[in-house]
Amino acid sequence: MAPEAEPPVPVERALLSVDDKTGLADLARGLAELNVELWATGGTRRSLTDAGVRVGAAEELTGIADWFGGRVKTLHPALLGGILAPRTEAGRREMAERNLKPFDLVVVNLYPFERHLAEHPDAKDREEFIDIGGVTLARAAAKNHAWVTVLTDPVDYPALLSEMRASHGAVSASTRARLAEAAFRRTASYDAAIFQGLASTPASTEPFPESVTFRREPIKLRYGENPHQRAAVYRQVDPPNVGFASRPFRSLKGDPLSYTNLLDVDTALAIVAEYPTPTAAVVKHATPCGVASGATLREAIERAIATDPVARYGCAVAVNRPVTASDTEGLKGVFVDLLAAPGLDAGALEALAHRPKIKVVETAPPSIERPAWEAKSAFGRLLLQEEDHRELLPTDFKLVTGKPASPEAACALDFAWRVVRHAKSNAIVLAQGSKTVGIGSGQPTRVKAVQLACEVAGDRAKGAVLASDAFFPFADGVEAAGKAGVAAILQPGGSMRDPEVIAMAERYGITMYFTGWRVFRH
Repeated sequence: MAPEAEPPVPVERALLSVDDKTGLADLARGLAELNVELWATGGTRRSLTDAGVRVGAAEELTGIADWFGGRVKTLHPALLGGILAPRTEAGRREMAERNLKPFDLVVVNLYPFERHLAEHPDAKDREEFIDIGGVTLARAAAKNHAWVTVLTDPVDYPALLSEMRASHGAVSASTRARLAEAAFRRTASYDAAIFQGLASTPASTEPFPESVTFRREPIKLRYGENPHQRAAVYRQVDPPNVGFASRPFRSLKGDPLSYTNLLDVDTALAIVAEYPTPTAAVVKHATPCGVASGATLREAIERAIATDPVARYGCAVAVNRPVTASDTEGLKGVFVDLLAAPGLDAGALEALAHRPKIKVVETAPPSIERPAWEAKSAFGRLLLQEEDHRELLPTDFKLVTGKPASPEAACALDFAWRVVRHAKSNAIVLAQGSKTVGIGSGQPTRVKAVQLACEVAGDRAKGAVLASDAFFPFADGVEAAGKAGVAAILQPGGSMRDPEVIAMAERYGITMYFTGWRVFRH
């Protein structure tokens, strides 16, 4: 790209050809005030004329209008030559010989192929929304950015006008280079969307696209997992109708988020989305350390916070209801690093303003209908998998020993299972009613996970229920639960030692159910 040492290039003539008319009239008026000669293609020119802007018709230069229903109108040497010609002595001489007008600025955006495909996934005419001329104009101007400025996003219009006003109508080399990069990025993502859109058919059995395009978001992270690691945030932009979408959010208070903040709040939001009643999730190091539902959000927060008074220090808390001033009382006396909620009223924000260290994030209302994929990285590669949306059905509860659980105990088992599938394997969750009392996760052996959960629960383990994310490979984990007073266990089953595990449950009078499927999370 062009070095900054190159001088600014004056903009004397501009070509405009856009589908998205956002900000177009203001841009054109600003260019006209700077004495820039304006030329535009059909629809763009009509829009500007209606807005009272004087602009020349591009077909006066090409000698053609809209051939083949608009398929050919800008693919002409009179336009492309004026964009691509080098501004050298030889280039200027050849332009004069060919009677071409040089264009110093090209403003172009593309037919909305992505939007058309998203709105009409079964459309048979998707090829008609593939832009050819606009892509060609953008690429030509970007290639010749040593002399030509290209605008492909209305977001960039105000900044360019501001720079031109400050520099007597000229554009710096660094701005031309940056806008050229943006143009190539846009055409690359556009081509990726077209490829995916044409390759995918409703009859296709392949759920994953051949390629996925990401774009960096303007979210500034303080650092990555550690302060010496830099980090950035990217979101999927193509293809738009498959894959995974980003959870919208906005920061309402506090320092910029860190990499680990995003991981923690993502886990917490996924958990509270499991429950229809007011629910709060307390997360530390991307694993739950307290989850509870309640008659009110404040009650849910207080019960979730109470699970582990040690682990909750510096935690992230997510809730599935808007927060009021009364709800914030549930956080009193607890160091919370981040609170995420689908809304906070004025009273809640005023109450939290007195806590200088807490970060507050407003998110979309949590929903179990989350994006279809989740991503991780390994071996320098991006790994995609379907998010775990499988519901635990009453028919999945296969009693293998003990008396059938009471309706209350069965609900508690279901509650614990919805938490354990969001904890790091090996994972164990102890619950009483609609609250957790102990969580053990991320352990190399299952018995250690049980011991950790029971240690956190203490006396609360007596009469509690237990959910395990995978089977017990040995009877020692069930023995540890029995000694702590656990009353019922829900686990996948399937171990070679299931008979020993069942015998241990019988020894301690534990009701045990097998589900037949696991919920590992690494």
